[in-house]
Amino acid sequence: MTDIKDVSTLSQKVITEVERAVVGKRALLEMVMSAALAGGHVLLEDFPGLGKTLVARSFAAVLGLDFKRIQFTPDLLPGDITGGYIFNRTKNKFELRKGPIFTNILLADEINRASPKTQSALLEAMQEGQVTLEGETLPLPEPFLVLATQNPIEYEGTFPLPEAQLDRFMLKLAVGYPSLEEEREILKRRRTRKQDEVQLRKMADAKKLLAMREIVETVHVDADLEAYIAALVHATRADRRVAVGSSPRGSLSFLKVARAHAALAGRDYILPDDVKHYATPVLSHRIILQPEYWMSSAVTGEVIAEALRKTPVPVLK
Repeated sequence: MTDIKDVSTLSQKVITEVERAVVGKRALLEMVMSAALAGGHVLLEDFPGLGKTLVARSFAAVLGLDFKRIQFTPDLLPGDITGGYIFNRTKNKFELRKGPIFTNILLADEINRASPKTQSALLEAMQEGQVTLEGETLPLPEPFLVLATQNPIEYEGTFPLPEAQLDRFMLKLAVGYPSLEEEREILKRRRTRKQDEVQLRKMADAKKLLAMREIVETVHVDADLEAYIAALVHATRADRRVAVGSSPRGSLSFLKVARAHAALAGRDYILPDDVKHYATPVLSHRIILQPEYWMSSAVTGEVIAEALRKTPVPVLK
């Protein structure tokens, strides 16, 4: 792994391999791959049965990363995620039993079904890449990514994610329904392979992904584009319909994911389009509307669209 072209080539191979399991979602897969290159966590919110879990498992398999899945339920406790110290009677001492969070890719399935107390077990891990147990700080394996899922239609027995946790997700994505042709292709592939599981080839490993991230950090960002990102995020705070706009973490997410997107395209510099492409995934979960707009789901999109329209786009030399 020596330059941007290598990153682009390997990333495209990874996405193409994942497409053997996830049909017709190239744009979504590119965004998830960009988040992996940028070191960000992803929240997948969509209706049941659209392949949210499949996306996470497929990326883990193709990237050659350790994968753990936690089914979030109302009775799940923080210790079920982080682990803890268990008394070993044979050795007459307490021993650390690590929880499923000690992995490379953690799938937090239906994350909003657990209580806020349990959800908070992920806060330190998602921001600092570590877990504190009994006063001892334990680093998580690198790379560490959280891919969380939640359904937007079932609210009974769920707990909305607190703003502090939502802000830790770099991107919020929707899978969407397949087209008629894509759904026919899904049925055809299942009939042909005669089993549910798709055997995916390993294209990378943890060491390669970390090397790719180092190269992504070399992607050039013009000062005018940094100003554009800052102005775009500031515009969400100035809108009268918004109670709380995007945080500076949103600006940093723009910077990192735009770099990753440029590397994916084989470029060692970012363009305004790299920023625009991620406006909704980066901003939609970071905007809290005024109470009178809570019942209108389209307002958040309108706020983002207006911020894009009003913010002058820099002309790069």
